[in-house]
Amino acid sequence: MKRRRWFFTIFIFGFIAILFGILICFGIIPWNTPSTEKYPVRGADLSHYQGDVDWQVLSQEGIQFAFIKATEGSSSIDPNFHQNFQRATKTSLRIGAYHFFSFESSGTTQADHFIQQVPKFAKMLPSVIDLEFYGEFQSNPPSKEVVQRELSSCSNRLEEYYGIKPIIYTTYSCYKQYISDSFLQHDIWIRDIMTRPHLNDERQWTFWQYTSRARLSGYQGDTPYIDCNVFYGTQKQFDQYPYIKQNTA
Repeated sequence: MKRRRWFFTIFIFGFIAILFGILICFGIIPWNTPSTEKYPVRGADLSHYQGDVDWQVLSQEGIQFAFIKATEGSSSIDPNFHQNFQRATKTSLRIGAYHFFSFESSGTTQADHFIQQVPKFAKMLPSVIDLEFYGEFQSNPPSKEVVQRELSSCSNRLEEYYGIKPIIYTTYSCYKQYISDSFLQHDIWIRDIMTRPHLNDERQWTFWQYTSRARLSGYQGDTPYIDCNVFYGTQKQFDQYPYIKQNTA
C-alpha cells in the first residue's frame, strides 16, 4: 500500500513537472522576466518569421525599440526587411537593423551587402552583427584567428559607413570563443533565456535578449512568438544612447 502511494506521488510530481515545462516552452508561463523597475527600457527583435507586422500596434506593446533582421552572409536579404524597416520608422520606436554573420564569406563583403540594403537615418540605433554558431559550425567551430579577423573587417566597414561602432549580438559559446577580452569598444547584446547575464570577462552588457518566446500583439507569421530584450540603463540613458546622426545622401 505504501509502495503504491509512493509511485502515485512520483507520478503526480512528474506530471506537474512535465506540464510546467510545456507551459514554459509555449510561453504561457514566462520563465525569465526581468524587473521593469530595474530594466524599464524594453524592445523586440524580429524577422520574416513574424510575418506581416502592424507596427502601430506593436509599438504600443510596452516596447521602446526594435531591431529588424536585414541581411545574412554576403547575399541573403530578409524578405520582409524593407517593408518592416519602412513601416517601423514611422512609429515612436527607436529602430535598428541587424546582420547575421556568416563564417563562410569575408567580413568586408558582408558589411557591404548590409550597407546596400540598410539606409542611414537620423536617430537610427547602431547596426548589429549577430554572431552565433549555426549548422556544422556548432560542432566544428571556425578558428578564433579567422573569425576575429573577418569580424573586425565587417565591424570596421560598418563603422566607416554609419559613423558608429556596431553592436555585437552573441551567445555565451561564441562570446567565450571569439569576443571575451576582445572587441572592447563594442557594446554587447547577449542572449540568456534562463538567468540574468554574466559575461566571463566581467564586461557589462548593453542589451539582453531574455526570451525568444514572448507573445505580443501586432504580427501574424509562422510563429506566435517574438524575441524580447531589455536595455541596461534608465530611459534617460537610453534617450542619450549613441545613434546615427545623418541620413543617407
